[in-house]
Amino acid sequence: MKLFAIFGDPVSHSRSPLMHNSVFKNLNYKACYTRVHLKDGSKLRDTFFNLGLSGVNITVPHKEAAYEACDEIRGFASKVGVVNTIINENGKLIGYNTDADGFMFAIEEFGHVENVLILGAGGTAKALASRFLQDNINVDVINRSEGRLSYFKDIGCTCHTWDNFKSKKYDLVVNTTSAGLKDEELPAPLEIIESVLNNTNFVADAIYGKLTPFLKLAQSKNITFKDGADMLLGQGVLANELFVNQELNKEDIKKHMQRSFDY
Repeated sequence: MKLFAIFGDPVSHSRSPLMHNSVFKNLNYKACYTRVHLKDGSKLRDTFFNLGLSGVNITVPHKEAAYEACDEIRGFASKVGVVNTIINENGKLIGYNTDADGFMFAIEEFGHVENVLILGAGGTAKALASRFLQDNINVDVINRSEGRLSYFKDIGCTCHTWDNFKSKKYDLVVNTTSAGLKDEELPAPLEIIESVLNNTNFVADAIYGKLTPFLKLAQSKNITFKDGADMLLGQGVLANELFVNQELNKEDIKKHMQRSFDY
């Protein structure tokens, strides 16, 4: 019996155990998936081995710490320095990023997107910004302070702080911050959020399972929006493929993960 988990702070809200366990149960794969409340990202590697895990997903705020904990980084994660999935391969931790492709899956129904504004500058923002640029999408990033914006400037994003931001027309605005997850906060001051929402066609939030204040405001303006549920599904399918080493059919994984959202 293989054991998998999700590490995060907070983590009690996570639907990942329901999703992955639905796959394991219905496809008779001998594995179990649980939650681990990890407060200190520097303890990630030790916690992984102490629990005897075969693999783990990582959520906020440990995705960059997860990158540092790995012995080897593969695929898109090596480009962005952000890991959300780790596999134990013969005692070595191998890091991947399934967030970005999961998000692209989630926004397919929005159609053609040329200009995106990302709120926040953490691990999820890094992954999404790099993935958008890969598709030749123009990316603006806004963060409270200048400190975390250097990465985004280096890869070709237009960067702003709350103090110098001037809104323009966007096709999509994405909240990657944790604002609204445990509280009723907005990801930026109200006047900034108002100006942004008045100049966008679509809105997405990486948070799922609740209508955040950010999404409530978008809803009040009749803007088409999505929470992070489809992103969660997209990245979860890709992560599960890695967990089972391609032993299960991808469409079967997706089908049983989607059913878990009805529980």
